[in-house]
Amino acid sequence: MTLSNLQKDRIIECLESKKRMDGRKLDEFREIKAELGISQNAEGSCSVKIGETEVWAGVKMEVIEPYPDSRDEGTFVTSAELSPMASQDFEMGPPKIDAIELGRIIDRGIRESGFIDFKKLCIKEGEKVWQIYLDIFAINDDGNLLDAAGLAALVALANSKMPVYDEESGKPKHELSSEGIPLDKDAMAFNMTFHKIDNTFIVDPSKEEEEASDFRISLAMADNKGEPRITSIQKGKEAAVSLEEIETILKTAEIKWREMFPQIMEQVWGK
Repeated sequence: MTLSNLQKDRIIECLESKKRMDGRKLDEFREIKAELGISQNAEGSCSVKIGETEVWAGVKMEVIEPYPDSRDEGTFVTSAELSPMASQDFEMGPPKIDAIELGRIIDRGIRESGFIDFKKLCIKEGEKVWQIYLDIFAINDDGNLLDAAGLAALVALANSKMPVYDEESGKPKHELSSEGIPLDKDAMAFNMTFHKIDNTFIVDPSKEEEEASDFRISLAMADNKGEPRITSIQKGKEAAVSLEEIETILKTAEIKWREMFPQIMEQVWGK
């Protein structure tokens, strides 16, 4: 979308008075909702909404030959699709840079946290392992697709079931077991993205606020005995970031993590 100078000035004016156009505080998220089982053909699926931003995520699994450098570990592949249905900014065709970046940010946060136990995905070392496919679809982009996609990925993985493996054929059957994907609940990291607009930092931006921002920093954060542990970090947009700004973001992220972590755990694992 194209943001006019008048719109941007109005957003900055509101932020200078410690409020936002929709009435939220600077560090306040919109309402978060998750719905399970939106696809009957996936091993696990969900819809996640943050405000009016909506993302679907689905998990599929297949048996493959392991990579030569990880003969006793399964694999994990993340893809993202940003279709014109979600925003007029997105186009049909092969994934563009925004979709590739979103998929890689979510993939890295999950992979580096240790959330998935890849060794338990090994069927026979050097011959057969499970591969997890995580597919993310943007349904409506009203800002902060990154955090919505990150949460949808966690919910879909946490609520997936392993396919039944047929020893005779060496292939999975067309049925699911009662066993979940091997995950380390204590290692779960969730994504939070901070945007700088003029001299103010905010979380969970609207579409207009995203357009007005100078840069964004996405942090995947896990629990380390009651303290936040950063598993990945990614900067986006053109503006440079100073050391002082990084320190401000990290301090804000620590405070916000303590508030959000229990809520995210409830969304992912249920009450």
